[in-house]
Amino acid sequence: MNTFAPFARPMYIMAKPVGSLCNLACHYCYYLEKAKLYQDNPRQIMTDELLEKFIKEYIESQTMPQVLFTWHGGETLMRPLDFYKKVVALQRKYAGGRTIDNCIQTNGTLLTDDWCRFFHDNHWLVGVSIDGPQEFHDEYRKNKQGKPSFVKVMQGINLLNKHQVEWNALAVVNDFNADYPLDFYHFFKEIGCRYIQFTPIVERIFQHSDGRYLASVEEGATETVTDFSVTPEQWGNFLCTIFDEWVRNDVGEYFIQLFDATLANWVGEQPGVCSLAKNCGHAGVIEFNGDVYACDHFVFPQYKLGNIYSKSLVEMMYSEKQLQFGRDKSEKLPTQCKECQYLFACNGECPKNRFCKTASGETGLNYLCKGYYQYFDHVAPYMDFMKKELLAQRPPANIMEAIRKGTL
Repeated sequence: MNTFAPFARPMYIMAKPVGSLCNLACHYCYYLEKAKLYQDNPRQIMTDELLEKFIKEYIESQTMPQVLFTWHGGETLMRPLDFYKKVVALQRKYAGGRTIDNCIQTNGTLLTDDWCRFFHDNHWLVGVSIDGPQEFHDEYRKNKQGKPSFVKVMQGINLLNKHQVEWNALAVVNDFNADYPLDFYHFFKEIGCRYIQFTPIVERIFQHSDGRYLASVEEGATETVTDFSVTPEQWGNFLCTIFDEWVRNDVGEYFIQLFDATLANWVGEQPGVCSLAKNCGHAGVIEFNGDVYACDHFVFPQYKLGNIYSKSLVEMMYSEKQLQFGRDKSEKLPTQCKECQYLFACNGECPKNRFCKTASGETGLNYLCKGYYQYFDHVAPYMDFMKKELLAQRPPANIMEAIRKGTL
């Protein structure tokens, strides 16, 4: 147990073993351009030396008995299977009695029987990026030759199922698929996916001198977003429509991360998604060369905390700079948010989306505010009911019977 970490709280650092390298070229990807930050090192491969240093220090930095490793890309499977076998061996070497868990995010196109056997045998949770039915998915998720990727992703999912690997879906909600929420939701039910994370895509353009073109939250004065970004109205309608079907038929059977996080906030528990938490800053990212940044969505030069070869993970993640980054989420909320009846549920959502102004001209309003307000206002009576059930130690799924009986 590291005695220098000042708080007994989990510390997460998402690892990028191939940086932003990927075999796909998804139109909306915010990470592909991060390669321009490392133009002097185009291979973007985490060395064995760095891997061991990170695993050892990451485990020793924890103040909790459980340690979660998250492997992200780019495309994580562009490292060979032997790399992740080394990961498991090193984790066992340095575990020191702690429980080690792993999750890995992939686009699914490179999955094979060997990969899936490894994930099953080592109990890894696999997140698969898939944007719904073929027409929706292939709209933006193409390879570098402009070819669609849906068929290969589904082949990968079938392999995961064949080997009984635990997996969930990360689905990006964009300007195209957001208009078809039930088609979207029914697809995941049809393929037997019970754990789904919906992520709204919101990006703005800001040309940097090194060739990067996406804006950080403080860059550029415009509220204009890219054409693939979801609108606040689309986001609100999307969530409300899916929620109405889920709350009547699927509570306790299908788990929508945002709905679970909303209920957690309703009962005063820590939500399972950082965007709805009161503060952030406890989930950093380490690049292939050891650079550590404040957050996966803040891999910009001004949010770099240092490098693992010159500073410890504890020094960086508990630095005043990072702690202030975490506090800013609540401290920099505009008055409109502080006075909102759903502040406890929303907490201003992700800071990366706070580039709009309130009606009074105050900065820091979340671009998706209108959509989230619509959603929280819509689900409030249902959340109130499920909260009462939980507090009475009864299953929230009782809400489905209450709706059928017309008592809600």
